[in-house]
Amino acid sequence: MATARLTSEEIDRQMAICAQIAEGNAARPSQPLALVDTYGCQQNEADSERLRGYLREMGYAFTQDEALADVIVVNTCAVRGHAEDRVLGNVGALVHTKRKKPGQIIALCGCMMGEPGMVEKIRDSYRHVDLVFDPHALWKFPELLQRVITRRGRVFDTPGGDGAIAEGVPVARQGTLKAWVSVMYGCNNFCSYCIVPYVRGRERSRRPEDILAEVKELVAAGCRDITLLGQNVNSYGKDLGEGVDFPWLLERVCAVEGEFLVRFMTSHPKDASDRLFQVMAREPKIAHHLHLPFQCGNDRVLAAMNRRYTAAGYLELVRRLRAYIPDIVLTSDVIVGFPGETTAEFEDTLRLIEEVRFDALFTFIYSPREGTPAAKLPDVLTAEEKQANFQRLVDAQNAISHAIHQGYIGRTFRCLIDGVGKDSRNNLTARTNSGRLVHLSGPEDLVGQFRDVTITDATTWALFGRLEEEG
Repeated sequence: MATARLTSEEIDRQMAICAQIAEGNAARPSQPLALVDTYGCQQNEADSERLRGYLREMGYAFTQDEALADVIVVNTCAVRGHAEDRVLGNVGALVHTKRKKPGQIIALCGCMMGEPGMVEKIRDSYRHVDLVFDPHALWKFPELLQRVITRRGRVFDTPGGDGAIAEGVPVARQGTLKAWVSVMYGCNNFCSYCIVPYVRGRERSRRPEDILAEVKELVAAGCRDITLLGQNVNSYGKDLGEGVDFPWLLERVCAVEGEFLVRFMTSHPKDASDRLFQVMAREPKIAHHLHLPFQCGNDRVLAAMNRRYTAAGYLELVRRLRAYIPDIVLTSDVIVGFPGETTAEFEDTLRLIEEVRFDALFTFIYSPREGTPAAKLPDVLTAEEKQANFQRLVDAQNAISHAIHQGYIGRTFRCLIDGVGKDSRNNLTARTNSGRLVHLSGPEDLVGQFRDVTITDATTWALFGRLEEEG
């Protein structure tokens, strides 16, 4: 089925509404303020940049103070129960700011608003929330906000479905040095624990010419670190019917003139091909880092997760990757305590991480998501047993990460100086090609430059270095 795409006229209409709201805001005694609060993944961060883009076009300035904000937009995450609990707690507390500032508009969007049960909970129990819309309705945020402003009634727009690609939405990025570029949306994998396909819809790829135009604009504006985003980024192009795929896209992005690094996430092992590894090895602009979630090291549990590979298959994939790129930095996601997982099966996960020796892991205790198949599965471990296994995993990985980082000491890497740190002794931060954080000292006007840095010390989570003289 062809991917739905919004017409330029539909986005032009939203921009016209932005102008109308901006005209009204210009007549106010002082410039109104907006706050966008983001939870969850990088795709949510990219979505929030578009929300801020619209708000900027409407004449709003930005604040981080909820008490001062005229509009608060909370961009939510539904991946884990803990994230939802945080959102609900923080949104509940906004009743106090709204009581002091009755004209304040509170909007909720993002993945939580793709869950019908959650939408009804907001409708019934959080009556100070004025606007609710799901990820598929983000493109018409100006229209929805205008309805709230003019009617002063609650507005809910949660169409569900698969959504459409919207080009031309304004973007207000947090900085000029780094940028997210979404290349696709949605997911077709239906891992049994994951809510994303239900709230984000099926896979939808942006046209390559639109992606390349955005990359060229970013590089021309001085961006030096570009991350291509997708729920399963290396599935890119399957819906386009044009013979394009993700390795093809990477080659075209790398052909853009300028000095910059390309990163991408997140990858599913089933689509991580030798051709992808070959392009990564061949193109000097592609960072030598791959985030490749394996989730569990036991085949029975992997099958129950609907991951569509085995532990041996994953290990073979890593072997081939390292044959192409020996210095690859490999990171991954792991779920502990999936329903039915025994401690003996968890031991397979420990064995896998010891064999692979990941540079870092993002580790989670399983969180049931209503509406997913895994939420109905019986459990065998207590919460205390799951926590004990989780701690064993964290301890094992921390030891591996620390040992790997010790191996950096004395080596020199080309790094992007990307910011000013909080420690006066190491006032700059930098990233290696493969994304490792480096603390160092130097002139602040180096921010935005690529420089050689020799690593002098290391901890489990970061490196420390000194600048080498250019010449």
